[in-house]
Amino acid sequence: MGKYDTDVGPILLGIFLNTYLYGLVTNQYMNYVNHSEAIVIILFVLDTTHSAVGIYAAWNLCVTNFNNPNILNTVDWTIPFTGTAMATSGVVTQVFLIHRVFKLTKNKWLVVFLATLSIGGYGCGWIASVKSGIIGEVGKVRQILPLAIGWLALFCIVDLLITAILIFVLVHSKTGFRHTDTIINRLIRGAIQTGLFVSMFALGDLFCFIFAPHTSFYLMFAYPIGRIYTNTLLDTLNARMAFYRMDQQSSCDGMGVRLIPVHIHTSRVLLTEDCAATADRPVDVHSPDVS
Repeated sequence: MGKYDTDVGPILLGIFLNTYLYGLVTNQYMNYVNHSEAIVIILFVLDTTHSAVGIYAAWNLCVTNFNNPNILNTVDWTIPFTGTAMATSGVVTQVFLIHRVFKLTKNKWLVVFLATLSIGGYGCGWIASVKSGIIGEVGKVRQILPLAIGWLALFCIVDLLITAILIFVLVHSKTGFRHTDTIINRLIRGAIQTGLFVSMFALGDLFCFIFAPHTSFYLMFAYPIGRIYTNTLLDTLNARMAFYRMDQQSSCDGMGVRLIPVHIHTSRVLLTEDCAATADRPVDVHSPDVS
C-alpha cells in the first residue's frame, strides 16, 4: 500500500464517482428540461458548481500541492463546501418527497414529523461543515463528530421512512389491472432503489467518519451523495412524465376499457372507464408537472 493511499485515494475515487453521477444528472435534466421547475434548476446549478469544485479540489491536491504533503493535514475550503452542498441537495430532495407523501397520505402530522427530522439534519450538516472549516485541522475534525452523526443519521432515517411510506401506499394502491399494476410496480422499485442507494452512502459516510477518522474514506461517500439525491428527484419526475405519456397514449382495448390516470390516493391510482360512456365526462387527470 502506498503512503497516501488512505488519504488521497478515497478523495479521488469520490470525485471520480461524483463526476460520473453528474453526467447522469445532466442527462436526466435534459430529459426534463421542457418542464423545468425552480427546484430542478436550483439543484442543477448546485450540482454543477459542486462538481466544478470537486475537480478543482483534485487539481489542488494532486497538481498544485504535489510536493506539499502538509496539505493533507489541513481542511481545505472545498471540504466545508462539499458538506453544505450535500446537506442542501439532501434537504431539497427530501422536502420534495415529503410533499409527495402528503399528497398521497394527507397526513399532516406525519409530514411535520418528517420535515422536522429533515430540517434538523440539514441544520446539523451546515453547522458541522462550517465548523470544520473554522477548525482547519484534520486532526481536530473529530470535534464535530456529534454534529456529523446527527446530520447523517437524521437524513438516513428520513430517507428510509419516506421509502417505507411510499412502498406501503403504492402496494395498497394496486387495482388488479395489469397496466396499472405494472406502473405501480415500477414506482415501488424506484422507491426501493432510491432509499437503498442514498442510505448506503449516508451510512458509509457515517461509519467511515466514526471508525476511520484519520483517513479520507468519508469523502469517498460525501462527494457523490448530493448527485444521488438530485438523480433521485429527477428520476422520479421523469418516471412520472413517462408514465403519464404511456397512459395518454393507451387506447381502448377489445373490452372497450381505457385506463385514465388520476391523482394518486391511498386507495387507488387509476380508474377504469368505458370509453364511449365517458367521452365527454371531465376527468381529474394527473398533471406531470411538479405539484
